[in-house]
Amino acid sequence: MACFLVPTTEAVVTTIVKKAVEAKEQPGAVESSTNALEEESVKIPFSVKMGWLNKMLWGGSALLAFEHVWHGEVAPYFPFLTAAETAEGARTMLHEMSTTGTLMAALVTLTWAGMVVISNKMEKKTEVPIKQEVKTK
Repeated sequence: MACFLVPTTEAVVTTIVKKAVEAKEQPGAVESSTNALEEESVKIPFSVKMGWLNKMLWGGSALLAFEHVWHGEVAPYFPFLTAAETAEGARTMLHEMSTTGTLMAALVTLTWAGMVVISNKMEKKTEVPIKQEVKTK
């Protein structure tokens, strides 16, 4: 009925947060260092990681919205959600949003958090210590 509105709302919020994080990050936020073997260590900026979450939320919300339009649960006229036309339908819709919608948004966010944890571990694994070369005369 309207479960897609919960991840859509989260997507709006995370888009705003991503823009704020991008504004605080410096232009050269991708740090890289090299050692004698010329191996590179790259740290992915948090704004890029937030972008992953945004793409997951917006994409899932768009697919869910399309599915609801396909099944006639969303109409091009007010109140737009067919379930909102009656009090019983509105009650059912709000229950679905609070259960199914919240669960979907939480699962997407947990999946993203797992991706970030794995990414951070991979970044640490590939970090190489910078060796200072001391010139002797």
